[in-house]
Amino acid sequence: MKKDSDTLKDLAWLITGGCGFIGTNLVATLIKENYTSKIRVLDNLSVGKREDLKRICNFKEGLSESIENGISDVEFLEADIMDYNACLRACEGIDVVVHLAANTGVGPSVENPWNDMQANVIGTFNMLEASRKRKVKKYIFASSGAPLGDVEPPIHEEKAPRPVSPYGASKLAGEAYCSAYYGSYGLKTVSLRFGNVYGPRSKHKSSVVAKFIKNAIEGYPLEVYGDGKQTRDFVYVEDLIQAIILSVKKDIGGEVFQIATYKETTVDTIADKIKNMIDNKLKKKVAVIYGKERVGDVRRNYSDISKAVKILGFRPKFKLAIGLEHTFDYFISNQQEEYKTGGLS
Repeated sequence: MKKDSDTLKDLAWLITGGCGFIGTNLVATLIKENYTSKIRVLDNLSVGKREDLKRICNFKEGLSESIENGISDVEFLEADIMDYNACLRACEGIDVVVHLAANTGVGPSVENPWNDMQANVIGTFNMLEASRKRKVKKYIFASSGAPLGDVEPPIHEEKAPRPVSPYGASKLAGEAYCSAYYGSYGLKTVSLRFGNVYGPRSKHKSSVVAKFIKNAIEGYPLEVYGDGKQTRDFVYVEDLIQAIILSVKKDIGGEVFQIATYKETTVDTIADKIKNMIDNKLKKKVAVIYGKERVGDVRRNYSDISKAVKILGFRPKFKLAIGLEHTFDYFISNQQEEYKTGGLS
């Protein structure tokens, strides 16, 4: 009987944004579980850094000299997905593309919709076209619940998308191009609509869990936008990595999946849990303050993951309390090192 790793070990992976939060966790899992050592990372280092990749593996700079012999170890290419020729080079000898590089978040997209469109639409198109030209076997696209907009939850794949933010619109465009490249060219694309991802290695993230923990450790108040009753579906990064790997293993294409936990959690609940951890573990008090609602934010959001459970066999394992504990412990254990390298940014 074949092991899980047997279906993946001969595949060469390209991970865009591979120095970032999800990317480094994916690289670490692929190596730790012996799925493959044939990994290429493409990153422009605008968020994640070389040092983040160095903490989990050794890698060589640039591409293999003899690409026809394939990738034998982790390679790092500093490049931008806005550079089509760089995307084309990066896809040489690659079987699987996991496209994580993106402009992330509603707030930045509202402030600068042009940058958001460039990265998330043109950048995604460049990677799809490069994948087609290089005959990539599978293309995993990191999407979001944002394309659905402000709809009655739980959100699922059959709901009509009506994005209310530029970020949601750009991710919807990416999903549409993935569908088109499957329909027109047979490129096996899978769009994964991530819930609110949290977990270790999220030091560069500005999403709610990472932001709250960083602020709490440094003694700053936890700032909640709005009244705190808005809800999200928080998925632990290890569960998300499981979904990515399952999407590669399954012989499917042109599909969209909600990847979350099917649980609705208020932002106030997250703030309270982190407050309690600060109190219990660090014996410190931290305040919660409330500010204005952000433009483009939806009120309620959680996902029906039935399709992912049925087709992918996806089953999230980490309960919120355990995931938050692991994430908090990561920030505490890495605090001294992070301050030496410029602070918890």
